[in-house]
Amino acid sequence: MDSHSKSDPITDVKGDSSSRDTSSSHAPHPVAEKGYGTHDQNLDQAYWYVQSSSTAVEATPAELRRLRRKVDWWIVPIMFACYTMQFIDKVSLNYAAVMGLNKELKLKANEFSNAATWFFIAFLIAEVPNAIILQRVPVAKWLGANVVLWGIATACTAAAHNYVTLLTARIFLGIFEAAIAPCLILISGQWYTKSEQAPRFCIWYAGLGVGQIIGGIVSYGFQQVKNPTFSGWKIMFIVLGLVTVIIGFVTFFFLPDTPMKARFLSEPEKVMLLKHVSVNQTGIRNKHYKLSQALEILRDIQLWLMVLLTILISISSGVITTYSATLIRNFGYKPPTAALLNMPSGIVSIASTFIVGFGIRHTSHRWAWLVACCIPGILGGALMSFATGTKAGQLAGIYLVNSITATLIVIYQWTGSNVGGQTKRVISVALVSGSFSVGNIIGPQTFRSSDAPDYIPAKITVLATQAAAALIAVVLFVYYVWANKRKGATPAVEENIGMPGHDEERVWEDRTDKQNPTFRYVY
Repeated sequence: MDSHSKSDPITDVKGDSSSRDTSSSHAPHPVAEKGYGTHDQNLDQAYWYVQSSSTAVEATPAELRRLRRKVDWWIVPIMFACYTMQFIDKVSLNYAAVMGLNKELKLKANEFSNAATWFFIAFLIAEVPNAIILQRVPVAKWLGANVVLWGIATACTAAAHNYVTLLTARIFLGIFEAAIAPCLILISGQWYTKSEQAPRFCIWYAGLGVGQIIGGIVSYGFQQVKNPTFSGWKIMFIVLGLVTVIIGFVTFFFLPDTPMKARFLSEPEKVMLLKHVSVNQTGIRNKHYKLSQALEILRDIQLWLMVLLTILISISSGVITTYSATLIRNFGYKPPTAALLNMPSGIVSIASTFIVGFGIRHTSHRWAWLVACCIPGILGGALMSFATGTKAGQLAGIYLVNSITATLIVIYQWTGSNVGGQTKRVISVALVSGSFSVGNIIGPQTFRSSDAPDYIPAKITVLATQAAAALIAVVLFVYYVWANKRKGATPAVEENIGMPGHDEERVWEDRTDKQNPTFRYVY
């Protein structure tokens, strides 16, 4: 559970007229420009920035609210736009399938499923270099570059004229989209405390649901294009790719690499923010690679449970992401109608995501919220599997299964909050993101052409994996309670901060969650 303050700018919009003026001195800090090369590599760059600052700041609650709101309006919309477009670009193949892509490219047997699967194989493979690169290069710049590149890959899908060319475009899309989740998890951890992260995660992750709604509208609109030489699905890929490229350039040039380099914050605001998030004990940036931290992952049971949980959740996610429009069309609806009927899935995704995100912010209990999302997912899987005699029951099942999308944001935020040590943290978020692709590789493969049009085995898979995921969430809860009790003899860092004799260096040391006796797991 969390012990941080529940004051939040999302709900508190009023400022405090008595607060000090922090609007001056927006120039980059000289120490930040130097890159901290002469300092102890075991300490985070944020520590040296704070120590080198000439500003002594003791933030009031009102100032923190104003500061968080300022950060919210600058950082969160960019992350939201990136995540929205990555989802639309990824599932555009889903919509293109009902727009005639399969027929026009003369796809045979399981070639469509293979194209969907190879996206995630490429996604998985690309997580290996991501885990190395993200500790070496600025996270925001890496994200922006990849957004531009996957936008180009999306636009190039319009040039596909057979199975091989379609497969090539999807592989490149998977390679570049692999950066999205690790980058957004790391960026969120730079700007917010553990309890503050949950609603921000849910806002940018709601881009998935928004993407489902926009995707349905976009698909319906481009299906009205009647051009014998240039199909509507081709125009759709080009337009989506161009929009993504624009968002990528905005991300590259406007999303700060770290709070220390945020030009929209003054130096007092930067120091205030860094001191505020120091309670996370997960650091801001440290480029020093530690092999011992990487090896610790191999014997850390929480991460392997998290990997298993992500795979189970993602199997169902992969089924719905790739085949929801196809399933609806197989009920007897025309392709344009199928695209529109897929839109309520986005509403379910958005609603569940916000309920979970803000629920965690105010009550914690991540494990319970995850289980709560799995329950409608289980019901949806049951309806899809056994209510085969009614369109309404089948549609309700597809919509309910979309509640599981909120579980991934719980997993992402859980991982970002419970892993300390920069090397371990970067590899861990890449590992969990990679396990997401494993589930999505398995999911579409449960849709075998021999099972058409009902695909009963795939639907039963959704039901079974959701039940198993709920069980793993409970196991994780038990593990974290046990792990915290083992650390119980040492006071948590929140209890130490501000007390006489407290050593500020200890908060910013590059130690893993296991090495740090004051680190507490949230659950």
